[in-house]
Amino acid sequence: MGTEGFRPRDDAAFPPLDHPAYRSTELRHPSRPLQPLEQGLTEVTGPGPALAEVRPEDADLTTNAGTGGEAIGERIIVTGRVLDEDGTPLPRTLVEIWQANAAGRYIHGRDQHPAPLDPNFTGVGRCITDEDGVYRFTTVRPGAYPWRNHPNAWRPAHIHFSLFGPAFVTRIITQMYFPGDPLHALDPIMGAIPREHWDRVIAAYDHQVTQEEWALGFRWDIVLRGPAATPFEAGGAGALA
Repeated sequence: MGTEGFRPRDDAAFPPLDHPAYRSTELRHPSRPLQPLEQGLTEVTGPGPALAEVRPEDADLTTNAGTGGEAIGERIIVTGRVLDEDGTPLPRTLVEIWQANAAGRYIHGRDQHPAPLDPNFTGVGRCITDEDGVYRFTTVRPGAYPWRNHPNAWRPAHIHFSLFGPAFVTRIITQMYFPGDPLHALDPIMGAIPREHWDRVIAAYDHQVTQEEWALGFRWDIVLRGPAATPFEAGGAGALA
């Protein structure tokens, strides 16, 4: 896929591949210039079968564990639009999310944080944007968790996002944060993005999205390219892993 006619992104808003404060990048970032590879059928075709398998219930992380129970935690709604550099909504985009539970723990063998697991919460969800480019998830607010990057290191509450375009090579991965979190200023991953661009990765509380006596609402638009593009993980090795 070519990029002719696209307005360039603001590279200053994107995290560097090597960010010493985020220690994992020392081993994960490329140490030599990237080499272009000829794209084959696997790269230029999109996630068609995956789109066909997405169900409406996949977008409700409070109930999609299939246990018949409901996840524990502060219920929230997260919604927004997927846009191109001109603000044009992008329908039929596969959006996937994953996150820690309300206690700050993932269902993953490497996560041995001594916080409780929730049997009614898998921490993963997916949906497809509608004709207006809108995605919408119901979930619980994730908890902060320790991550051993440096002494007394805690990740602020966040949700991981993955978006697939018309081809597998157009996948991007990023993170959404919540407003007013005091851990933002202490987090090296957030620190990889200049503070003046933090508004691109921090959701806004939206009282219109909030449902009375049921869930708080947050809105976060994702811009895929151009000068206002949302910072995302570059080449699978960036600071937003």
